[in-house]
Amino acid sequence: MRHIVSCLAVIFLLDSVAFATIFGSVRGIVHDPQHRPIQGAHVSLKAQGSDWTQSQDSNDNGEFVFTSVPIGNYTATVSSKGFQPVSQGVIVQSDTSPVLHFQLALEGVKEDIVVSETRVEATTDSATPTTMLNRTDIQQTPGADRTNGMEMITDYVPASYVTHDMLHMLGGHQVEWLIDGVPIPNTNIATNLGPQIDPRDIDYLEVFSGSYDADYGDRTYGIFNVVPRTGFERDRECELVVTAGNFYQTDNQISCGGHTQRFAYYASLNGNRSNYGLETPIPQVVNDAVNGYGGFSSFIFNPDSKNQYRLVSSLRQDYYQIPIDPNPNSSGNLILESSGESPSYGLHDAEREPDGYATFSWIHTFNPDTLLTVSPFDHYNGADYMGGIHDFPVISEVQQNANYAGAQAELNSTFRKNDLQAGVYGFVQHQYNFFDNQFTDGSPNFPASSIDATGEVSAEFINDKFKLTPWFTLIGGLRETHFNSSISENATDPRFGAALRVPRLKWVLSGFYGYYYQAPPLSTATGALLGLANSQNFTFAPLHGERDIQWQYGLMIPYRNWTLTANNYETRAENWLDHNNIGESNLFWPITWSSALIQGWQLTLRSPDVLHHGQFHLAYANQIARATSPITGGLICPTPVTSACPLDIPPGLAPVDHDQRNTLNVGFNGTLPRKVYASTNVYYGSGFTNGLFGMPDAQYPGPYLPSHTTFDLSVGKTFADKLTISANALNVANRRVQQDNSLTFGGFHWNDPRQIYGEFRYRFNY
Repeated sequence: MRHIVSCLAVIFLLDSVAFATIFGSVRGIVHDPQHRPIQGAHVSLKAQGSDWTQSQDSNDNGEFVFTSVPIGNYTATVSSKGFQPVSQGVIVQSDTSPVLHFQLALEGVKEDIVVSETRVEATTDSATPTTMLNRTDIQQTPGADRTNGMEMITDYVPASYVTHDMLHMLGGHQVEWLIDGVPIPNTNIATNLGPQIDPRDIDYLEVFSGSYDADYGDRTYGIFNVVPRTGFERDRECELVVTAGNFYQTDNQISCGGHTQRFAYYASLNGNRSNYGLETPIPQVVNDAVNGYGGFSSFIFNPDSKNQYRLVSSLRQDYYQIPIDPNPNSSGNLILESSGESPSYGLHDAEREPDGYATFSWIHTFNPDTLLTVSPFDHYNGADYMGGIHDFPVISEVQQNANYAGAQAELNSTFRKNDLQAGVYGFVQHQYNFFDNQFTDGSPNFPASSIDATGEVSAEFINDKFKLTPWFTLIGGLRETHFNSSISENATDPRFGAALRVPRLKWVLSGFYGYYYQAPPLSTATGALLGLANSQNFTFAPLHGERDIQWQYGLMIPYRNWTLTANNYETRAENWLDHNNIGESNLFWPITWSSALIQGWQLTLRSPDVLHHGQFHLAYANQIARATSPITGGLICPTPVTSACPLDIPPGLAPVDHDQRNTLNVGFNGTLPRKVYASTNVYYGSGFTNGLFGMPDAQYPGPYLPSHTTFDLSVGKTFADKLTISANALNVANRRVQQDNSLTFGGFHWNDPRQIYGEFRYRFNY
């Protein structure tokens, strides 16, 4: 089977390589009041938030097609001699082809362009639940445009939340970021805390929640496809952003961009710092400073109508202090000590994370129905954990540096009733790990050690969307993946989906069933790390890739540009990737559970521009995430397993540490008179798994920690279209709860405290 897919990829790509894109197409037909096609009508397509535009004339059949259209909101305008001009809004998403119908009215005495509102179409091009945000959403949502903010995801995407400083989505950890449709590969989990991209550099963000076509890859739990700022939204203009707030926080950026008809550029520099960074083990904030700085750039060049070159690069560095509970006699530290975990009162640790990537894409249009994208990329990522020189009982130092180099491409071809994608994707990885753990309480030490590891991932796919009728689409694909490092693995993953639009109602029913393979981290333990693990009754075993089976069915209901979407899903995983700490070391290591079962349903509601005063959004999820022993890879118990091993876990499905049954976000982004805006969000979480349930003198008696509700608010005003001043408050009532006591990833965690800051934005030309 693998050879068959390889041959198909070669035929379609002529030995290029592939993955998902950020492009769609816009098609349509122009006709007169008697439904006769109008030849030669001038059709223009313009981005609603920038100066990006394309134009053409309709053919003999009144048809037009725009290819390689980046995702976003557009306005299509049609004009023809003897008829009244008309415009219509349209939303473009990745790998979709919205179809527009224009009926031109005869020219009257008054020639006004008739503009219809941007339509929200229930598309049958995809079975993938998708959330799309633009830069205005990110700017106005409270806290969303901060460098370390995740509100642009958690406020809008169901079953997504941050706990123990990690983003979780659809019950898992493994998510992936794409820039211009090009992946930023990172196979390590439980090591990175820093952002992949500053939210202020994002123009549009697509979030895919499972049910992926074969060309979207294998990160089962979430894919974030970023369209960065390009410069088409500016005309030789810079923007300065300065913030200041409590915890001595500031988060600043200066960005500049501009464009001609063929060239666009954008570049930014940013810096941030605060005395509150990571979730704290107690309500008080102690030893928790954070700072970071970086730069981002994007360049687009169109040498002719059939070719485009895109270059995106980023460099940044982030620094985090690891927060502590300074009281050695606190209940939290005593529980940690009695459980064989490391208390935090004697530590002053920190983590430094450098990160950089560069992607180059060549987009070639063979004809209106065939598009090729070829993209080499490189990504460097580091996670350096540094113990304080006076730490007690242990000083830890870990360096985990990885470099990924690869390439991708995708061929999209539309013919007859088919929309075909085909190609291959791959990268090679070099991983360097250094480990040193010096006990300061008299325990025996092990000499420092380091090791290098290499690996590679290659994948080939073919995917087709067959429009059996204009209202019924069948989706089928096959993805073949090969992983090679200290072990070698192959996976053949078929995926099937369907989408049906109910006539007249225009509701869309969708369904999906598919397989995924997620390559494992390159984690190898020797020397001091192995000695430490053995002294804690652990050992190490090879990590194998996670294999998932997912099904999902859903319903999308558009009504007067309101959109209600409901989905039910289940994921069954083998070798489910998780993480755990190595005894009393504060170091975390990937592990794989024997299997996991994640079940849930989710609901989203997005409104149009309600009475021209704002948009309403709601995201709700009911979800159960459970896993079962034994631990099969990474940090495991030696055989035979005895009660002396901390990972001697009884068999049977049990809730994982980030299991939260109900999550709700409700918000409104409002536009008020005199260029004032106000945005709100209410978050409710029913409470995460109680890791101390059943222990004597546990603070919380039930199997789940208390529920928690927070309210966020942002209010701003624009002056003369150049200056915007806003005030932002997160967790306005300062409601604090212990949201995690799983004794993993640093022990206890409390939710974020109240944060209040002001933001100053100023635009100027140069």
